[in-house]
Amino acid sequence: MNTKPPKIAVSGLYKSFGMKPVLCGIDLEIGQAESVVVIGGSGSGKSVLIKNIMGLMRPDKGSIKIDGEETAGMTGGQRERVLRKFGMLFQGAALFDSLKVWENVAFGLIQGHGMDRAKAREVALEKLATVGLGPEVGELRPAELSGGMQKRVALARAIAAEPEILFFDEPTTGLDPIMGDVINDLIIASVRRLGATALSITHDMASARKISDRIAMIYAGRIIWAGRTAEIDRSGNEYVDQFIHGRAEGPIQMEVRRP
Repeated sequence: MNTKPPKIAVSGLYKSFGMKPVLCGIDLEIGQAESVVVIGGSGSGKSVLIKNIMGLMRPDKGSIKIDGEETAGMTGGQRERVLRKFGMLFQGAALFDSLKVWENVAFGLIQGHGMDRAKAREVALEKLATVGLGPEVGELRPAELSGGMQKRVALARAIAAEPEILFFDEPTTGLDPIMGDVINDLIIASVRRLGATALSITHDMASARKISDRIAMIYAGRIIWAGRTAEIDRSGNEYVDQFIHGRAEGPIQMEVRRP
């Protein structure tokens, strides 16, 4: 019998900014080596959820456990120890323009893990190869790369330290459908190769369906539905149904100023 705790367990999570509530009692569990995608509209709290789990924000109330260990409110060395388990692919890639590609990939290895530059460069080139980029790309600057290549570099950076948990923030945003699918395939391959747990946020349903084992939808600060990916088309939830089919009419009302 598997007695391991969930890799990530969020319970009763609340976060507000001033008078504006964003997370209103989030409950979410992600198992070992499971890939979960959180969907929801812009401003629904997806990014805030990830930032709280990673410790980039502190929740107002609630529990965040990593491997059964409470991390909400952790600081200093304890937080650094937990952060070593994480890898992150940021929306827009978020590469350092002043650094070469290989230096971007190796940044966490050098700054966070104290690896010497020669070894870090070797690891960086290995990771670039896993996302289909040759060693010559390592000597370029991010500005010399296409959007799809930048995403692949960002993925190589996310997996460079072989983390236990990977976070993906809108991984296909700004890419054409073909390159988006290439990134999806690379995400799946990277997660499987590492045996990692993955939490992704996106509004791209093609990506969500492809890279996930389970999907959860956040609306009005709460998880309103969660289930196996194959079950989403028969969720029985009118909010989920409207979102996944991209319909303007339905219970989710967008604020649009009429002329």
